[in-house]
Formats: sequence, C-alpha cells, structure tokens
Amino acid sequence: MPVSTLSEWVLNYRQQPQRLVAAYQQLEANLSHEDNAWIYIANNDEILSQLNTVLHAIESGEKQVSDFPLLGVPFAVKDNIDVAGMPTSAACPAFTFMPEHDATVVARLKAAGAVVIGKTNLDQFATGLVGTRSPFGAVKNAFNPHYVSGGSSSGSASVVARGLVCFALGTDTAGSGRVPAGFNNIIGLKPTKGWFSTKGVVPACRLNDCVSVFALTVADAQAVAEAAGGYDPQDPYSRQNPKTAPARFSEKPRFAIPNKLEFFADSQSEAAFASTLARLEQQGAELIAIDFSAFNQLAEQLYYGAWVAERTVAVGEIFKNQPEAMDPTVRSIVASGLHYTACDAWQAEYTRAELAQKINAQLAEFDALVVPTSPTIHTIAEMAQEPVRFNSQFGTYTNFTNLADLCALALPGDFRDDGLPAGITLIAPAWHDQALSRFGMAWQAAVNLPLGATNKLLPASGAEKLSSNHVRVAVVGAHLRGMPLNYQLTTRNAVFIEESRTAACYRLYALADTQPAKPGLARSHQGQPIAVELWDIPLARFGEFVAEVPAPLGIGTLSLEDGKSVKGFICEASALADATDITAWGGWKAWLARHHSA
Repeated sequence: MPVSTLSEWVLNYRQQPQRLVAAYQQLEANLSHEDNAWIYIANNDEILSQLNTVLHAIESGEKQVSDFPLLGVPFAVKDNIDVAGMPTSAACPAFTFMPEHDATVVARLKAAGAVVIGKTNLDQFATGLVGTRSPFGAVKNAFNPHYVSGGSSSGSASVVARGLVCFALGTDTAGSGRVPAGFNNIIGLKPTKGWFSTKGVVPACRLNDCVSVFALTVADAQAVAEAAGGYDPQDPYSRQNPKTAPARFSEKPRFAIPNKLEFFADSQSEAAFASTLARLEQQGAELIAIDFSAFNQLAEQLYYGAWVAERTVAVGEIFKNQPEAMDPTVRSIVASGLHYTACDAWQAEYTRAELAQKINAQLAEFDALVVPTSPTIHTIAEMAQEPVRFNSQFGTYTNFTNLADLCALALPGDFRDDGLPAGITLIAPAWHDQALSRFGMAWQAAVNLPLGATNKLLPASGAEKLSSNHVRVAVVGAHLRGMPLNYQLTTRNAVFIEESRTAACYRLYALADTQPAKPGLARSHQGQPIAVELWDIPLARFGEFVAEVPAPLGIGTLSLEDGKSVKGFICEASALADATDITAWGGWKAWLARHHSA
C-alpha cells in the first residue's frame, strides 16, 4: 500500500503525532531487502531514534508541532549523500565508509521533522543517466520492468514512484535528478546551483553538482526544497539567493522550444511530446522555436571535453588504487579524464562561459525553455549493448543545464502509446525556482495524471503559502495594470497575482495636482471595500520601489477583505483636505471611467 503524499502525511499526523510510531511499523512491512532500489534500509532502532527526537521535542514543550513542517515524513536518500550512522557507498562496495555526520541537506530535513528510512541505488559515483551501472543491479522502471528507470538517481526515483516514501533526495550533474523523474512519472526538482548545500555529498563534478528532490507532487517537492535549501558557510560553492527573480511566470507564459527536436527515431516519445506541447498551448502558453545550437554545443562539453576530468578528480584514490573495483563503463569514463591538460581545462571553461552567456541571453526573452525530459527510453537489455551511446541520448536535453547555471523542473506529461511515461522539463535562469514550481503546480492540477505508479490522484491543494523571497503589495491607483506607473513594478520583476478588495474600513480620494493623477487611500471608521491589485515583488527590489513613492503617499500595511494583511499604498492625512472623496466609486479605475464619460 503506497504512502500518502507529503502534505497528506503531515495533515494526517498533525493532531496526534504519537500515531507516527504505528505508522512506521506498517510502512516497514512494505520495504524489502530484495528490492534493489535500496542499498541500505534503516533498522527499527534507527527509525525510532529519529522519530523519538521529534516526539520528545513536542512532548517536552521544547517545540510545537508547527515547528516541524515535515512532521515524521519518511524519505529516502541517494547513497552518495551522507546520513550519519548509515553507510555511504556511492554504489561501489570498496569505497564504502560510515559517516559521522549528516550531509547538510539531510540535517536540515531531519530538523524539519523528516525521517530517513534508507539509502538508494545509483549509477556508480553518479556517473550515468541510466540506472544500470551498479553492482547492486539495474533498477527497473516502475511501469515496465524490462525498461531502465533512468539514473543516476535510479533508486530514489523508483521508491517515490511506487509510493514507498513521500520524497527522496537525488543528485543532478548532467540530468540525474530529471531523467529518472521523466521515466517514472514523478516530479524532479533540480535547483539552482548553490541553493542546496553539497557538504556531505560524494562529488561527481563539484562545480556542477546539485542535490535534487523527487516527489509525487510539485507542492511536496517545493516544501522539501524550502526546508533543505539555504546558504551553508561550510560549502565553498554555496550561494546566497539574491531575491531578485519573479515569483511566477507571466499571465500568458512565453516558452522557448528547440527549433530542431531530436528523438533518435523514437516516434512514440516524439508523439507524446507533441501532445504535451498542444496541452500547453490549450492552457494559454505561447511556444516560440529558438536556435538550439548553443545548448547542444554546451551539452557536448560535459562528457566530450575537459569537464570529464572533474569526475577523475572526484573519484580520486579508488580509481588510482583499485580500478578493478569500479563498474567498467564508469571506469572508462573516469579514465578518459586523464587525456586532458590544464590548458584544455581552462579552454573548456572559456567555452562554457561563452555558451552559457549566449544561452542566458536567449532565455531572457522567455519565462522558460520546454524540452522533452529525455528524447527516448531503452530497455535494460538494449542498454547493455550500447551503454555509452544510449546514455548520451538520454542527456540531449539535460547536460547543458548546470553548465549554463540554470534551474529545472521535470514534470509528468502525456504518456507514450506503450504505456511508458514521457515527461517534460521546464528550464529557467538561476533563482527562478519558485516561478517554475508555481507553474508546475498549476500544470499538474490541469493534467491530473495519476501520481507516479501509485494510481493515486493529486490531492486538493491547500492554502497558498506566501514566498519569503517576495513582498505582496496592494496597488490602488497609478500602478494598476494599464496605468502610467505600472512599469515601476514590471521592470522590477514584480508579477500580478490577482484582483482583490480592501477591508471595509477605507476611503479613497482623488488627490489634487498630481502628475500622473493618483488616488490616496485612508483608513476610516466609515469606509467601504476598495478595489486593489495584488502584486508580488522580489524582496531585493522592494526598497527601490518604495524609494520612488512620492509624498504624500507611502507604503504601509493594508487589511484585505479576506482578513489577510499585505503591504500597500497609504496617504498622509494632510493631503486629503483638498482631495475629492471618490469612495462611492469603489476603485480608481471605476472612478476614472465614470469621470471621463461624464
């Protein structure tokens, strides 16, 4: 019996967290050491120790249930990410060690209340997109056991797709957090580099590695990201979020698509992608073909240029001293890094920077790029015949992403005619992660496909959670859409959220001698609801916006009709003496329309 989604799990146990112990006893019955998606399954003591830490904090009064947004949520961890007291092998038995400390992302998830129940299989040293390069066996596709699950995060994707855990951590250097999601009909969140710490992660390519999230729903993946992400001073590649990116896509999203699509003669994947693109257009998105040559050139750099030497450095001692302990295909890839010089490496970086700049300039005109998560899929038997060529095919639309400093979200799409999933991926500039997730939530609700391989449907969405990286602002006059000062919002990446009204304790005035014409909003015991628009502006741009607000106007806190409070325009009382009371019109646009037609 599959576990629930993350959000359903937390809701189910929020009132009686003590029931979690019984829930885990039932969950353990679904786990099998014969299932090669797992490399290590936590024993009862290891699970109870984590659970009791959370329960004791609640029962002692040290913390409240609300302090644990991931209350008791079971999750799995790819076995190249450290969990204290559980072996880390990177799918290489000779490499195995016992970490004393959790990786930073694991520690943060535990602090949020989540519980690690095991470590998952992977392509050895995270080198591959196939899920077959492991001495623990090839992980099977959740829909058809003859096909690959995708890699390198094969086990993590499999256990999520089958509902054995609410979410799982993977890693993504060349697409390992996206390809397995596409092949198993789940969500793969590939964050902006540096948002998730990689401290405690066995590196593949340190400059491009990301910890990724697999989940059944976008909302769950986003909740995990918010708990796991954040600056880590102990990770030299960690970055602070500049908080300048938009909260959402445009009202009518503009998506780039490759002008030449390659499916390697896989007509079923091609047809599924065409069907999904049609869905996007039906939902109001505009699709524009772009020159994809720079993306292809950058993708080739990762495995067919000096960047592969990063993997040689990462594997280190075991490649030097015990090469026979490595998977033959992985060993041959790592060995190829020895063919490059320091001069080659510098030239590769110059090439990367030039192509990345071109790619980001192309994407600046769009909300995101839409691509097939993988252009094709192969059976486990076929992969054994062509391990390198077919692996390369899987990375056609993934390999460039981290090199170009982009974030990505793999989403379910229309299935192939043979019943296999064929997902899509949306790719956007760095730090546009939240906009991707917002669109992903709406997309998942619209397509309403079963979640993973569980046959469960998307649960009803809860109340919207406001972003800590943005400020919600209510505008009432010259900043409304179509008004002369609206550009002060749009040029700062602010996005329109919805039309709303204030609480019934405001009066609206047309101020005298203002250019352009502006209203003033004032709190009053004898008021009425006033029409406003709600906009989300990036936190880092909010100060600039406020600095342009002229006297007698200012920014304060407004009460809305639904009881919520947001930032919004207020007016000094001294400016109202010679102003015209226009409260009866109910809003600035209504007054302007009636005023000009009178």
